[in-house]
Formats: sequence, C-alpha cells, structure tokens
Amino acid sequence: MRSEEVGVDRPGIVERSVAYSLRIINLYRELEKDGVGRILGNQLLRSGTSIGANVHEAQGGQSKADFIAKMSIAHKEARESAYWLLLIRDANLVSANRIGDLYEETEQLIKILSSILLTSKTGRKKDAK
Repeated sequence: MRSEEVGVDRPGIVERSVAYSLRIINLYRELEKDGVGRILGNQLLRSGTSIGANVHEAQGGQSKADFIAKMSIAHKEARESAYWLLLIRDANLVSANRIGDLYEETEQLIKILSSILLTSKTGRKKDAK
C-alpha cells in the first residue's frame, strides 16, 4: 500500500522523516558527551529514527492494514520522541533554542501521521461497506 493511494504526498513524508532522523542523529552526537544525555539521547535516537524506518516500511506494505500498522508505529514513535525532547530540554542538557525547532518538527510529524492514519482508516471503513 503506497501512501499516494490514500491521498498522501509520499515524497513529503518520506523525505521529511529522513531529514528528521538526521537531525536526531546530530543531536545525539551532542548529548553523548554527558552521562544522562547519553542515556536520554539513546532513547531519542531509537524512537526518532524509528519514525522514518516505519514510514519507509509502510510504503511497501502488503495491504492497507499493513500500511496502517506501520504508520501507527511511526506515529507512536513520534509521540515518544516528543517526550524525550521535552525531558532533554527540561533537564537543561541542551538549550531550549537548540531543541525548539526540532520539537516543532516532531509536533508537525505527529500531525501529519495522524492525518495519514485518519485518512487511511476512514478509507478502510468505506472499503468494508
């Protein structure tokens, strides 16, 4: 199931998730210099890069249900990433300015993924009728 089949700008979310992963990797490199930063950064690295991996995997989904399952995981990982970014910011591991844009992008990804899921699930219900 390809995302353009459910009304999604495929290159947009795919490319955006890759760019996001690269930003997470760069932040992790800054965080690994501190013990607590390394631990929180590792959690963020896992969840933040998982978003793109699941978005990419969804593009080759074997069915609409498979597409929805992978996008649901990407959505869950985006929400988890937002949590780790808040902890990193509030623990003063990096400046709020450094986290601000990345947190905003996380929120945007959550909204995009929510929209993809809503569109996909609504279409799925119509297909079942």
